[in-house]
Amino acid sequence: MTDNSLKSRTVKGAFWSAIDAFLGKGVTFIVGIVLARILTPEEYGLIGIVSIFIVVLSGFVSCGFFTALIRKKEVSNDDYNTMFITNLVLSILLFSLLYIIAPYISVFFDRPSLTAIARVMGALLIIQALSITQVTILTKRIDFKTKTKASVVSGLLSGVLGIIMAYRGFGVWSLVGQQLSQQTIFTICLWFLNKWWPSLQFSISSFKYMWGFGWKMVLSSLLNNIWDQLYQVVVGKYYSPSTLGQYSRANEYATLFSSNFILIIQRVSLPALAEVQDDEKRLLSAYRKIIKLAMFVTVVTLFSLGAVSEPFIFCLLGPKWSEAASYLPLICISMSLYPLHVINLNMLQIQGRSDIFLILEIIKKIIAIGPVCLGIFIGIYWMLLGGIVVGIISFFLNSYYTGKKLNYSSWSQLKDVMPSYLLGIIIAFSVFFLKYLPLSYWFVLPIQLIVGLCIFIMICRIGKFKEYDEILDLRKQLCGSFRLGSY
Repeated sequence: MTDNSLKSRTVKGAFWSAIDAFLGKGVTFIVGIVLARILTPEEYGLIGIVSIFIVVLSGFVSCGFFTALIRKKEVSNDDYNTMFITNLVLSILLFSLLYIIAPYISVFFDRPSLTAIARVMGALLIIQALSITQVTILTKRIDFKTKTKASVVSGLLSGVLGIIMAYRGFGVWSLVGQQLSQQTIFTICLWFLNKWWPSLQFSISSFKYMWGFGWKMVLSSLLNNIWDQLYQVVVGKYYSPSTLGQYSRANEYATLFSSNFILIIQRVSLPALAEVQDDEKRLLSAYRKIIKLAMFVTVVTLFSLGAVSEPFIFCLLGPKWSEAASYLPLICISMSLYPLHVINLNMLQIQGRSDIFLILEIIKKIIAIGPVCLGIFIGIYWMLLGGIVVGIISFFLNSYYTGKKLNYSSWSQLKDVMPSYLLGIIIAFSVFFLKYLPLSYWFVLPIQLIVGLCIFIMICRIGKFKEYDEILDLRKQLCGSFRLGSY
């Protein structure tokens, strides 16, 4: 495949993936604001507890087959059929497991209502399994336009349902209804739009190939999900559902502005880099560009969000969520490292080193025990500070092997991303102290945003940031192509 062809597909994929992340997720974001003003932090905390188990069990469902097929150059229909059957059978088994252990979850967290909530929410596992193969096919083709349509439609319809239920007094069940309907509508749309249908032919050889690569990814995903959710377990068990609700909302906003952007990069870069995995020079060039651009956007956005956390939370959710504003800055700092983790681990997957991927996850999770203990014995803030330290250590671990393979060391990566951190720090300090103005937060927040934006543009132009110019060029290219109807 030529460079121009790959670049064209990648740009189009990035465009529609961005639309998906910021329009599809934007709908969910707005719905979340409305629901948060109606519901209480404790009701969000109950959903947060159940989500711990849904997220962990979801890591089993895909079996790592998604990554195995994305990196495989030639994928047959037997591969997709085998993936579909395996995912569906596993999801039914995991749903049954969650149904059985639901009463024990209620006892552990001392919340009787969790039994029914966990059993109903468990249906998400089966519904998700029905969509994974469709998503894999679309990702393999770098076709995110179809997925975007499904995301937007499902976000809108499920949001309307959730808000109606909340206004009618369904409480926590409005969140359950919103999440279940969103995944259900999304899955139905994918089946209708993609028009791939399984033939129920199971291939032993295909299963062996995918499982040979995927089992390490499953175990890695399981470890990662467990430790990610362990913070939620600590807050939910040793504090209260209300505190967990506050923490979950802060984490959700930091994730919205970090994980969603890196998800765009990951969706597009994984299949694109897989196609040039045999050309080391092109691979390194693309790898560096992705890291620098991802960190430029993520660091500036998250540091700015952390700096305006108090007015931001007050204006969007109201004063009852003020505790979330105190958690948000620390979570933003920690999440700013997320692109480096993901992109470095992507390179291991592209190189087929799922064994190193697994070993790294085990080492990092042992180290991550420290912040968990801080959360149990000292407090949430110390747990979040410990998470930042673990994130820094994890970066050096993740980047060591990929850097060695491509002659792009950890220190070289830091050198490439340091300008983005300096820019983020300058903007954050410039807007943070504006919150002490003797004005309502409704006036302070727009002032902070305008000042931050002006400083950002001024520094980028004076400092001649290449990433800033690339974003402007990409925007022009996308707008030009969109006007010509090529999308």
